[in-house]
This record gives sequence, structure tokens and C-alpha cells, in this order.
Amino acid sequence: MKKSLNTVLVTLLIAALICVRFWQGQLFYDPLLLFFEGVYLSSEKLPELNFGRLLINTSGRFWLNSVLSLSILFLLFRKRGIVKISLLVYLAAFLTLLISFALVVLNYTSEYSLLLFYIRRFLIQPILLLILVPAFYYDRIRSEK
Repeated sequence: MKKSLNTVLVTLLIAALICVRFWQGQLFYDPLLLFFEGVYLSSEKLPELNFGRLLINTSGRFWLNSVLSLSILFLLFRKRGIVKISLLVYLAAFLTLLISFALVVLNYTSEYSLLLFYIRRFLIQPILLLILVPAFYYDRIRSEK
């Protein structure tokens, strides 16, 4: 019973991550959504944006995805140590990526379009979860030998 409840909870959390992605336009201020749908290929500058609002909404989305991801990690591995390490990884990634994101937005030229795209992608998508789950799973298998 406990394992099936765990599976349902992990599935619901993954569904929540999908919902964040599906309703991103309604939930978050992000003028770069349309920009990266193809306009950036022919544009020399970013669209009109409110820099502070963009940083706040990008940060909010990062931490919403992070809370959901940390919950998934806890349910999958049931170890507080994994959640603590992951939280430190998320915090370090957040600080590094948000500072980089802000610097690229403030100093944007067309040469930075792919750099901005990928920094933003790491901030707004749960990519770290896709990296941490196999890493902790591998560690668990390795420690069982």
C-alpha cells in the first residue's frame, strides 16, 4: 500500500510540473516566451520587458519547480540527506544562473541569444531533477554493492 501511495504522489508531483509548464503564460510574466519561439533569430534586441518583474517571476518559477522536484526526490529516495544536498545544489544553481541571466539580459546583444536561451531554460524547467534522479539512483546502486 505504501509503495502505491508513493507512486501516486510522485505521479501527481510530475503532473504538477507539467501543469506549471502548460500554464506558464498565465502563471508567470515572461516576455521571452514569444521571443524564443523564433523572433530571436531575426532580432538584434530583446522585446520590451520589465526587468524586475522578469527576475521575480523567473525566480518564482524556479523555486516552484524546485519545491516540486525536491518533493519528488524525497519520495523516491526517502532520505533527508539527499534533500539537503539537493537543496544546496538548487541554491547554488539558482544564484549562479540568476546572476548570469541578469547580466546577459542587461548586456544583451544578438551573440548572446543562445546563451540567454539556455540559462533561462535551466531556470524555468526542472532540468536539475533530470540530472539528480539518475545520480542518486546510481549512488544508491553503487553503495548497495
